[in-house]
Amino acid sequence: MGVLVPRLPVRYGRRAAIRKLSGCIGVLPLLLATPAAAREIRLMMLGDSITAGYGLPRGQGLPARLEAALRERGRQVRVIDAGVSGDTTAGGRARLDWALADRPDAVIVALGGNDGLRGIEPRASAANLTAILDALKQRNLPAMLAGMLAPPNLGADYGRDFAGTFARLSEQRPDVVFYPFLLDGVAGEATLNQPDRIHPNEAGVAELVRRMLPAVESLLARVPTG
Repeated sequence: MGVLVPRLPVRYGRRAAIRKLSGCIGVLPLLLATPAAAREIRLMMLGDSITAGYGLPRGQGLPARLEAALRERGRQVRVIDAGVSGDTTAGGRARLDWALADRPDAVIVALGGNDGLRGIEPRASAANLTAILDALKQRNLPAMLAGMLAPPNLGADYGRDFAGTFARLSEQRPDVVFYPFLLDGVAGEATLNQPDRIHPNEAGVAELVRRMLPAVESLLARVPTG
């Protein structure tokens, strides 16, 4: 035998629908007034062992500490670690396409230290960095170029030509944020470096982040918000 279901008056159904609709209309202005959550910006660091956090505990490398500092400032930024220890500008150029598979919104190019250590011809380093920056521009990716200095044992002429490579690139590319020296304030400071006197320790990374933040924020300001 079937179950008898009482029929409600038609006017009850209409009134309930009207009340429900009224409630939705009342909430609508609140929804429209609530700002959408800011999207997360993906910032990639293309670098070498300094970026890769050589000799540091997990989570204490430059990308992770930079991300933490940016988030403390209220910025929704994820810093992608694209550092490979021992990499040169040629290596960074060769792996750029697959590094960009992570789909960053902006890129920090932090290569050149190993070129200087190996005494690579500055013109070769310049050609590699130019190719990297060209590729980023073609993809409409805002870029920051972090400069580097050569070790003094390679002579004053080489050191001048090497440092000049980064300065000339910055002059030729006003669209690129230029940070003259990645290890500013840390290079040569025993208390801020590991025993090899090349790679920053945890305190050194903190100092790098502190000094880099204004330039990085200038880069982030160039990322489209739409």
